[in-house]
Amino acid sequence: MQHLSPYILSPNAGLPAQPQIPLIDLSQPDAKHLIVKACEEFGFFKVVNHGVPLEFISHLESEAVSFFSLPQTEKEKAGPAGPFGYGNKNIGRNGDVGWVEYLLLKTDPRFNFHKLPSGFGKNPEKFRSALKDYISAVRKMACEILELIADGLKIQQRNVLSKLLMDEQSDSVFRLNHYPPRPELNEAPVNGGGERNLIGFGEHTDPQIISVLRSNNTSGLQISTRDGSWISVPPDQTSFFINVGDSLQVMTNGRFKSVKHRVLANGSKSRVSMIYFGGPPLSEKIVPLPSLMKGKESLYKEFTWFEYKKSAYNTRLSDNRLAHFQRIAAS
Repeated sequence: MQHLSPYILSPNAGLPAQPQIPLIDLSQPDAKHLIVKACEEFGFFKVVNHGVPLEFISHLESEAVSFFSLPQTEKEKAGPAGPFGYGNKNIGRNGDVGWVEYLLLKTDPRFNFHKLPSGFGKNPEKFRSALKDYISAVRKMACEILELIADGLKIQQRNVLSKLLMDEQSDSVFRLNHYPPRPELNEAPVNGGGERNLIGFGEHTDPQIISVLRSNNTSGLQISTRDGSWISVPPDQTSFFINVGDSLQVMTNGRFKSVKHRVLANGSKSRVSMIYFGGPPLSEKIVPLPSLMKGKESLYKEFTWFEYKKSAYNTRLSDNRLAHFQRIAAS
């Protein structure tokens, strides 16, 4: 990790006040309307009263920290990521790198963990159990959010989106990221420049329907607003952050926008994040929902999730993956 891309400088003075990240209380009756508004304006929001037991969160984080604390040779027994398993620095197969190490896993309980036990000491079952509990609870919450979206959009079939995540063939994945601290980021900037940053995970959108993110109390996550500026997301280890994915953008015919986001390395503390990426079955056609069209023309060509996923694997992180599938420019 010593030969990563150079630091980026960001000015730290004279910036306008940052817009507030939308906060949604899932227990409130107006949640469905606030979620739709957040998806339209940000493609991103924070949820509280989410129903995921805090012990599920702490158990999985503890297991993740234990894994990432192992000697490098032990961690590498769970790799290389192809794409599943342990990865270090390299993100994807097209040259993207970041100050990150990770585990990428399937959410299907039938997923073969044959690579992983050697990396989890004497009790790999403890990790599997923590993973199963966490993913089950987070999937349930993601489905609740998708059903609230359907309600907010006045779609009669309430499970039109959530059923794709609950399908036995759902192509959902789960990712554990660890961003080690970089103490030199705390040093004075060079040549009187702005704050010095190092990319932990480069800017990108998520290709799936919805992503559910949770991290420890270390900062680093940033999202891009509609005007192209970057805003920092204050960490909150007891809450979740929701990303609109590319597929949901298409299914709402561009009404919702997938959010571009990135992670900057931290100078003092490790950052551990856990992300559930809710995806449809591979054969699912990704098209605008008919009930939202009412005579409108689709902005996108018809494609399956398999076709989109295959295309995405051949792009760089920062590429606009949907551009290849657009019929007319989405405003």
